[in-house]
Amino acid sequence: MGMKNEMTLEFDAVSDNESFARVAVAAFASSLNPTLEEVADLKTAVSEAVTNAIIHGYENFYGYERQGEARPAYRPIHEGKVKIHCLLEGDVLQVEVSDRGKGIEDVEKAMEPLFTTRPELERSGMGFAFMEAFMDDLEVESSPGHGTCVRMVKKLGATPWLEGED
Repeated sequence: MGMKNEMTLEFDAVSDNESFARVAVAAFASSLNPTLEEVADLKTAVSEAVTNAIIHGYENFYGYERQGEARPAYRPIHEGKVKIHCLLEGDVLQVEVSDRGKGIEDVEKAMEPLFTTRPELERSGMGFAFMEAFMDDLEVESSPGHGTCVRMVKKLGATPWLEGED
């Protein structure tokens, strides 16, 4: 199977940490020499998963208001954490993004393109659709009141076909 490597990150569920999360995962995967396109795909998918955890899991949408709108005087900052676990095995990267937020009532419905529970934030409802498009595999596990775990898998880099060829 080749090399195995893993890392776990945990950070506050605030929009400021979204770009940190995507860069951290991309940096972790860099040992596989992914293409620029693979890196972009990975960043987009991680970004969507982290955003979901923050604004849906913890309903912490400070920083996600419509462009040009005044921010509210109060900050609905949830104490919640978002956790990312990455596992590299050979040339396959598995990324798990989990939260301990409110969970998803109906995962199948939530995964339908254009379905959104936050139309007022101009969310496209395409989060899961993007994750599916940019990654090779996507699984979503959720239980209401206990949180959600999004598991994504992507094969990266141009690995030689024959074993032992470096």
